[in-house]
Amino acid sequence: MYKYTVILILLSALLYVHSQNEKLDQLKTFTQDQGDYLTTNQGLLVSDDQNSLKAGPRGPTLLEDFHFREKMTHFDHERIPERIVHARGAGAHGYFQPYEDLSEYTKASLFKDPSKKTPVFVRFSTVAGSRGSTDVPRDVRGFAIKFYTDEGVWDMVGNNIPVFFIQDSIKFPDLIHSVKPEPHNEIPQAQSAHDTFWDFASLTPETSHMLMWVMSDRGFPRSFSTMEGFGVHTFRLINKENKSRFVKFHLKPKDKAVQSLVWDEAQKVSGKDPDYNRRDMQESIENGIPLEWDFGFQIIEEDQVDKFDFDILDSTKLIPEEDFPVKMIGKLVLDRNPDNYFAETEQVAFHPGHVVPGIDFTNDPLLQGRLHSYIDTQISRVGINFAELPINQPVNKVRNNQRDGRGRIHINKGRVSYFPNALADNKPSHSSEGYVSHPERIEGWKVRQRSPTFGDHFSQASMFWNSVAAWEKQHIIEAFSFELNMVKDEDVRGAVLNNLLININETLAKGVSEKTGIQITASRTSKPYRKSSPALSMDKSSKVIKGKKIQIVVADGFDSTQFSTVKKLIEAEKAIVEIVSNKPGHVTGSDGTKIKVDRPLVNAPSVIYDGIVVIQGDASVKTLSKIGLAAHGLKESFLHGKPVAALDGAAQLLDSNNIPRDLKQGVFDNSSDFGKSFIDALKKHKFHNRDVESIDA
Repeated sequence: MYKYTVILILLSALLYVHSQNEKLDQLKTFTQDQGDYLTTNQGLLVSDDQNSLKAGPRGPTLLEDFHFREKMTHFDHERIPERIVHARGAGAHGYFQPYEDLSEYTKASLFKDPSKKTPVFVRFSTVAGSRGSTDVPRDVRGFAIKFYTDEGVWDMVGNNIPVFFIQDSIKFPDLIHSVKPEPHNEIPQAQSAHDTFWDFASLTPETSHMLMWVMSDRGFPRSFSTMEGFGVHTFRLINKENKSRFVKFHLKPKDKAVQSLVWDEAQKVSGKDPDYNRRDMQESIENGIPLEWDFGFQIIEEDQVDKFDFDILDSTKLIPEEDFPVKMIGKLVLDRNPDNYFAETEQVAFHPGHVVPGIDFTNDPLLQGRLHSYIDTQISRVGINFAELPINQPVNKVRNNQRDGRGRIHINKGRVSYFPNALADNKPSHSSEGYVSHPERIEGWKVRQRSPTFGDHFSQASMFWNSVAAWEKQHIIEAFSFELNMVKDEDVRGAVLNNLLININETLAKGVSEKTGIQITASRTSKPYRKSSPALSMDKSSKVIKGKKIQIVVADGFDSTQFSTVKKLIEAEKAIVEIVSNKPGHVTGSDGTKIKVDRPLVNAPSVIYDGIVVIQGDASVKTLSKIGLAAHGLKESFLHGKPVAALDGAAQLLDSNNIPRDLKQGVFDNSSDFGKSFIDALKKHKFHNRDVESIDA
């Protein structure tokens, strides 16, 4: 008996060590349970929370009703100002773990010990829309990470795109003013398809490269877990010998390819499920499927900088991975949802100036401006003491001479709040282990100028075009065309085509001209650029399908054996299956087996799934063939390039809806051809070369 007790204690200890997360342990001290009884904020038990104090049952409410006033006043102030940009977001907790000791590159402690897990909180976001907008507009996605290291907080405030619209942060208010809803009518929400944005872009050629990324399908990711992440700027890594190297930070979906929606699908998702991406993350984590990325360094030695034909401090440029491979140095895992959206996801405050020893800044003029802007906006949004909010607190101790201010949480003892001091033995004092900025030699005239090395605005935009597959190019043409067809001002429309697109690629400009009616009146003035970077294309398959969501469609009389086989096959790959039927409740198989329906067809639009399987069964197929929503789901899935299966006896639904049976295009009509082939089709994600002319959805 004693032996088993010891084993249980050891197992419990191992489980504790395995699950230990210093940040989550810290947050628990701030977490309130529901408790048994209501109290006021002062701890006073409440006898009645449903009736205000009145002078008689029908009399006026009395001013002395302190409980009513406290409750209502707090409600009146529940909201803080939403972020000016990145207002709509979703977050999750997790950890970062290095694969090896990286002391050669940086003295930052989180990169030293492969057995060490550093707690993180990650917030994903859209840029232009308000908090009430949709998850899937065509937009940049924020990918901001708060690392709670034992040396302090490091914030990597990045995006899902490695470059940005502008080179100097002084232009940021202009960029955002142009893309936000137009001030005279507050239209459109979370869209760049309007006059003011394209007016700004047409007169700002440095936007060209970023526009190519946003007008590609990367503008609406399938999920957060299939997005890449980038630090955008060039930073410095400093090792313990104080050797400096330049670095770009990368995050790549672990075992998953970068995957996105298509335009028609994204528009429909916005109406059917505007919380599509955040719901996917929450459900994945709840289902035990964490979100995972490989974290990478792209290292540039200081003596290599002069070899580039662009300036590595220019945030509208990337460093091709074929020239400087990304070294995968660790993994980022998100495995716990927040307990409270407001307290964690909304109040989390990022700032690129939050760094730790071993990470330093460069003179990138966009980064330099962000070092001011972020702390300024957090003070405005959540107050001067934003760092004391539980989600923002570091896990190591904070000791300084800052005092007071709105929302102060810490209680500072003693009468000394200055340095140097004799009354407290000069404590807290300086540390020899403290942060030291890299001693870079700086000299020059005070000027409002931009370096000539920032002058090329079209080469990398051309490289992006050269690098992507034919279907990606077609989608880019269609995206520019849609946007410009929404622009009313003819001069702005013409300027985009003749100032920007013609200088990126003539085929691109011609394709947009044909779809918009805008005439090409200018010749290319930029030098043609032939280089490509295969890493930029999305035309790749994943290694896994875990986290994907597949609908299995059945009605009474379905083949129970086939259903069970298909469900087990998909779930074995850690994908999520939802049972969809013509009715809610339960549905009965041909052998009498009953299964629970997850969604009736009316609540199961094809756009929220990654694939569709219709199970055979004479009675089931007969019922489904009479239901328009069932046909619509098949056709729409086919139009959006998703794997489609109507097996054996259900294959007649393909024929009746003009869906061609073609295994090479991800359409399955036979259970003997199903199995691994369907899993491979889901890994491919979409079949963009289908003939969809005969489909009317």
